[in-house]
Amino acid sequence: MRKNIVIILLTTLCLTACSGTSKTEKAVLEVIMNRFGTTEGLSVEITESSGPYDSYKVEADGGNVSVTATSGPAACYGFHEYLQTCCGAMISWSGTNFTVPQQWPDGLLEGESPYELRNFLNVCTFGYTAPYWDWKKWEEEIDLMALHGINMPLATVASEAIARRVWLKLGLSEEEVEAFFTGAAYLPWHRMGNLNTWSGPLNAGWHESQIELQHKILDKMRRLQMRPVAPAFAGFIPPAYMKKHPELQAFHLKWGAMDSTYNAAVLSPFAPEFKEIGKLFVQEWEKEFGKNEFYLSDSFNEMVLPIPDDDLEGKCSLMAEYGKTIYESIASGNPDAVWVTQGWTFGNRHWFWEKESLQALLSQVPDDKMIIIDLANDYPKWVWNRDLTWKRHDGFYGKKWIYSFTPNFGGKHLPTGDMNMYASGFAEALNSPVKGNLVGVGSAPEGLDNNDVVYELLADAAWSERAIDLDEWYANWCESRYGCADETMLQAWKLFHETVYSSLYSYPRYRWQTVTFDKRRPSRHDMNDSFGEGVRLFLSCRDKCSDSPLYVADAIEFSAFWIAELADRHWKAALDAMENGNMKEARAEKDKTVELLLAVDGILAAHPERNLTDWVELARAAADTPELKDKYEADAKRLVTIWGGAQEDYAARMWAGLIKDYYIPRLEKHLDGQDKAAMAPWKEEWIAAPYESSSIADPDPLETAVALIECK
Repeated sequence: MRKNIVIILLTTLCLTACSGTSKTEKAVLEVIMNRFGTTEGLSVEITESSGPYDSYKVEADGGNVSVTATSGPAACYGFHEYLQTCCGAMISWSGTNFTVPQQWPDGLLEGESPYELRNFLNVCTFGYTAPYWDWKKWEEEIDLMALHGINMPLATVASEAIARRVWLKLGLSEEEVEAFFTGAAYLPWHRMGNLNTWSGPLNAGWHESQIELQHKILDKMRRLQMRPVAPAFAGFIPPAYMKKHPELQAFHLKWGAMDSTYNAAVLSPFAPEFKEIGKLFVQEWEKEFGKNEFYLSDSFNEMVLPIPDDDLEGKCSLMAEYGKTIYESIASGNPDAVWVTQGWTFGNRHWFWEKESLQALLSQVPDDKMIIIDLANDYPKWVWNRDLTWKRHDGFYGKKWIYSFTPNFGGKHLPTGDMNMYASGFAEALNSPVKGNLVGVGSAPEGLDNNDVVYELLADAAWSERAIDLDEWYANWCESRYGCADETMLQAWKLFHETVYSSLYSYPRYRWQTVTFDKRRPSRHDMNDSFGEGVRLFLSCRDKCSDSPLYVADAIEFSAFWIAELADRHWKAALDAMENGNMKEARAEKDKTVELLLAVDGILAAHPERNLTDWVELARAAADTPELKDKYEADAKRLVTIWGGAQEDYAARMWAGLIKDYYIPRLEKHLDGQDKAAMAPWKEEWIAAPYESSSIADPDPLETAVALIECK
């Protein structure tokens, strides 16, 4: 029996007061009010689904819009589709193109997702983008996820607050527990066992604030009928606990990016403490946050395991026991829980995870109590030169799994992504005879606030049984994003598609962002002259598209990308001249590089989001003492520059301020003969000093960009 459709009044107060509206319906309307400023003439009805799949129907007639859907995310996605299709509007991660119409246009839209689960976020997102987010930022992100139909987000905030309670109950002191944790910006790698102590400790105030924040996050997700993925115990133990219990069976694992002294020890699966601690962790989590369905545990992410790669029998025996123990450690705390694990490591260390060893890991876990998020299906093609992991492992041997991409590494901003693969990958898997128990699709970017076009496409692909027709999709997307999809605009996007959006590189950076050519992690992108022509065409649309804030933001960003590429060509010439001993030419080319980069800095300073100051202020706002504000700021700057260990420039950003105040001085020091070691004190001083931006926003960034590009 369907509920009566209730016409919702305009204000949030009225939304919550309407007695005939369910909490999910209210939550949907709150999302719409938050992001679009009106619910006038809009009604929402959430109905029961006859199966595992979400669907929606939007009917607009005579100025009233009725949204009927099987869940909150389906309702939000359906309304967003209506806005794009019938109103020429869009909300995206970088902003909104929407004007409240005099009357809602008539229209009829229906859709159904062929996937039960639509996953989003990466463990690393909580470092590269969200370590210092407050509730305002998280509420906006959850709204955006809902409007893009996502129903299975990661929710790992406050992991350490729960872990702290567990370790205190097990006899450690406050000091011993806190010494185990990293600084806030590095917590993703602590959670995966890659790092201990690095830039730590945390503090009691941090734990309290994160508990409060996680309550708000989970409350909103659950009201929307999302199914959040909570953290579980993965076996990593503090050194102090090992010291108190020398009889413990444990292995010290190795993560290649950092000195092994910072890497974690993981309990042996034969240690009875593994299940006991895992049970206690889930119980403490649910005591604070309530029952949960999905629990994430990754015990081997990028780790060198304590057994030879070629010892197949030994691997199988050990992995079978680990799989059994990890699952039982979660189930002992909540028998209904499902173990979720990221499949990245199965591809990243594919020589270790043969069919037999992965089968062994999965063999002791009930098929309906495990989900593998098969991250980075774009990686086998572009980096590993291997078949897709899910194909190689026969659809994961009966376990539930999610087909996922990782379009971004480190939060880097340069345009990149294999749009052809994103348009067809989900459908290929869905229709494959070896898909196994495919239950969902998703996107797991390490960092957000980049390449909106990729995430918009993946959100739409999650609601289609067939590959997306990209020509049609680009036309509709441009119309709703910019209010313009004429021949010139579509030609610009055709060139973008044929260049930067027909590839995916792990390290899309410029040479000037690494100072020298990084032989370990070569910087790559496909910004050739065809891309530059695309930028020229895109900018030529500025008079007819200037009313769209998203057009202006994209025009600023594409211009900055191309001018920065022109600067990079001069920097390469400077490096070549320097290598040949021609310092006069090297300095002349360096001067041209700096001139262009200063222009890029000013152009980006006019962008609503692309500046270092925002990142710093977010970090400082998360602390409550001057000393802690300085520490959070230093961690935030360190993460996007030298990182630590072998990770320098991994998270390179295109930000105003970072270019002018860090990258330019660094390349000048390099040309003066300073190597990495010689520059180390300056870098540390820059990271430690309170940041004051010297950037000045260009008053007319697009005209400046046009002038620079045309003269080149």
